[in-house]
Amino acid sequence: MSLCVIAGGKVLTLAVSLFSLSWTHSVQKTEWREDWAVTPAGLELRKAYVKGSGAGMEPGDGAVLKDGWWQWTPHVPALPTLRLAASGMTPDAWTLCHAGGCVELGAKAGEDAVLRPCGE
Repeated sequence: MSLCVIAGGKVLTLAVSLFSLSWTHSVQKTEWREDWAVTPAGLELRKAYVKGSGAGMEPGDGAVLKDGWWQWTPHVPALPTLRLAASGMTPDAWTLCHAGGCVELGAKAGEDAVLRPCGE
């Protein structure tokens, strides 16, 4: 499987089946991270982590605190696309990491990105 990243009028194709997204919450200034899989059913959220809690940052059901991170397995259906809004209010960009490295997305307001499995 491959992941297509559409941002800034360009398409980046990553030959990956697993990736992570991380960002800093705009109000709490707390880091959040999610592990995703690219599957035939869509993008599947496998694990979520938050470095603390606060407004809009509550750990999910069954969360455990490990090494300073609340960690849990969300139970949500696969998504055909994932839209990353760039409000310009967060202190940094979205960071998408995979086995080959990392790329920043949405560093400035209006630099939204869309993630989806690439078509055949």
